[in-house]
Amino acid sequence: MPAFFISKINRRCWIIKELQINEQIRDKEIRLIDADGEQLGIVSSIRGMEVADERKMDLVKIAPKAKPPVCKVMDYGKYKYELAKREKEARKKQKTITVKEIRLSPNIESHDLNVKARQAVGFLKDGDKVKVSVRFRGREMGHTEMGRVVLKDFIKLTEEVGEIEKHPKLEGRNMVMYLGPKTE
Repeated sequence: MPAFFISKINRRCWIIKELQINEQIRDKEIRLIDADGEQLGIVSSIRGMEVADERKMDLVKIAPKAKPPVCKVMDYGKYKYELAKREKEARKKQKTITVKEIRLSPNIESHDLNVKARQAVGFLKDGDKVKVSVRFRGREMGHTEMGRVVLKDFIKLTEEVGEIEKHPKLEGRNMVMYLGPKTE
């Protein structure tokens, strides 16, 4: 039964990398590397197995496409454990950026606009992106310039902590703009 491990590249793409160990290696000749990283030269796979058994370790094929294939004497269980540990550390250090949405209307009062701007400032300080949209209903579609004015006022209120990533654009019945945290 082949030994393998699964590594996560991004949310939807998984890569399965198959490593052959011990009796699964069927090549006649292999390039053997010691557990310390020292090259022992090109030997038969049977001799490589003997060296691994003497040291009470596993023979793992690490570069199958090389000529001849490269095998290393190592503790395979420890290798898998450390690999999983490194992947977990990498996932911990990742910063996920979420997009928060704030909806406005073209005839919003100034106090309501200030409240929404304070909300957006909080999101931007947390490192999130903010999608600001102005929804037009009915006859408001004839006055899209009012929505643009509202978004410009919103930009002035949030310019200390945020910067425009995508300028206001009319998409159907909504005028949408994206703000991101200010980079220093």
